[in-house]
Amino acid sequence: MPPAKNRARPRVPGAAAFQPVLSPSSRPPRVERIAEQLRQELSSLMVTEMKDPRVRLASVSRVRVAPDLRSATVMISAVGEEPERHAEGYLRAELGRRLENLKSPPRLRFELDESIAYSVRISSMLRELDHHEERQ
Repeated sequence: MPPAKNRARPRVPGAAAFQPVLSPSSRPPRVERIAEQLRQELSSLMVTEMKDPRVRLASVSRVRVAPDLRSATVMISAVGEEPERHAEGYLRAELGRRLENLKSPPRLRFELDESIAYSVRISSMLRELDHHEERQ
């Protein structure tokens, strides 16, 4: 019997860390469900459990979960100044207690979602333009 050929792709340095970016429609439904569940739980925790008023003015706009469910990027929309570093340890521990369908809660990375601020700025510019045209 001839030896089996190794049909594995040749190893490229750094290729092990590569993870393809999946569009929301091509992600497994479980990943999407967990992302939505994380968004709801984090929003609830930030509004009801956290004492810091800066955190209460922030809201979770979107959560992206890695395909392996080990990490998640949490997009925060904040009113006013950029919020201080969030209490990741506290939030992660609470998620571990609340989310029984996961072995362990994902590592959380927070990013400021500036889409609301951008929308407000564009809206303001359009109102100014409209007001300027009315005067002419």
